[in-house]
Amino acid sequence: MIEPVELPSPWRDARLTVVVPTYNEAGNLPVLVERLLALPLPGLKVLVADDNSPDGTGEVADKLAIENPDRVQVVHRAGKEGLGRAYVDGIGRALDGGAEYVAQMDADLSHPPEALPGMLGALLSTQAGVVIGSRYVPGGQLDEAWPLYRRALSGWANLYVHTLLRVRIRDLTAGFKIWRADALRDIGLHRVQSNGYSFQVEMHYLATKLGHTILEVPIRFEERRDGMSKMTTATKVESALMPFKLRTRHRNLDS
Repeated sequence: MIEPVELPSPWRDARLTVVVPTYNEAGNLPVLVERLLALPLPGLKVLVADDNSPDGTGEVADKLAIENPDRVQVVHRAGKEGLGRAYVDGIGRALDGGAEYVAQMDADLSHPPEALPGMLGALLSTQAGVVIGSRYVPGGQLDEAWPLYRRALSGWANLYVHTLLRVRIRDLTAGFKIWRADALRDIGLHRVQSNGYSFQVEMHYLATKLGHTILEVPIRFEERRDGMSKMTTATKVESALMPFKLRTRHRNLDS
């Protein structure tokens, strides 16, 4: 586990909301929230968007919110509608709640919370609209326990999307990032239509089309601690078709 950097004031006091979509993450969520709230970022809040998890993740989240009433919020959604819909809901609520910066991360502990202060510092010290915690820039790492087929799928997906969309990002499918609130408002959550993991690609594509600077910093990506991956055949099909849809859907969008 890396040691989080100590940011100077007023950077450390920035209003940062971390949006965490959940579905069957009851075992991982308490560990993640504990690590997030331990960061030297007193302005950090956590917003859990739970898709009515049958394993009781929503109840776990409610307990965490009761224990940390000023820092943890829970959104109970009607059912499993996809990662993209959960993020759009959670990010919208974070912006409405006054967040200056919004982070996205998975609940499965694959993304190191301790990297957030450094990512926030990189965002605040540049003109970037978003900072991505990247597996594929120099210094980025993949857990040795990550299965070979997942490595191959991730590598192929990035190459495939690069070829079709010509977006200059190494880790196009990354789900760990911090946005400026103004960049998110400029993108407009109403434009985002992806449901599954292709949500990440669509957000990166929109940010690029609108001229926002995108910065990638290296992270170590860990294998999930508990539970199972939510990647399904339907998700893979949506991701494969999405680049073609994006080129048509946003062809008139320009900075």
